[in-house]
Amino acid sequence: MMKRRLFGVFIMFVGMFGVVAFQPQPAYAACTDDLMGIPAWYRGLQEPDCSVSKPAQDDNGDGLKKFIWKIVLNIIQAALMIVAYVTIIYLLIGGFKYMTSTGDQSGMTTAKKTVTNAIIGLVIALLSASIVNAIAGLIPK
Repeated sequence: MMKRRLFGVFIMFVGMFGVVAFQPQPAYAACTDDLMGIPAWYRGLQEPDCSVSKPAQDDNGDGLKKFIWKIVLNIIQAALMIVAYVTIIYLLIGGFKYMTSTGDQSGMTTAKKTVTNAIIGLVIALLSASIVNAIAGLIPK
């Protein structure tokens, strides 16, 4: 009984404080527009004055392709970050269900399955987001 409560409190604690990341903002962060880690669609396409740059004019059209791919990868990154936040919410729901199951075996099983699936989803979403972020960093401006 005590282990179950401690596990539930741990899950709630990790869920509440895992969402908030306190980071000092560097001086170059004036041009970054993101909301809770979700990037803006124009990330990486900005001029020094924080305006969105035009696609580079190439003879073979690579500038426009790179411009479009940057936008597509930024949108994918934003979607994956939203998925990560949703999985954290499911982790909190599973921890709450586990705490409130009051010894009911079916409720505990459901809650454990929710927590397990949320952790698997969180790992997949974060790995996918980091892979997309790495690919977006390889595309030159």
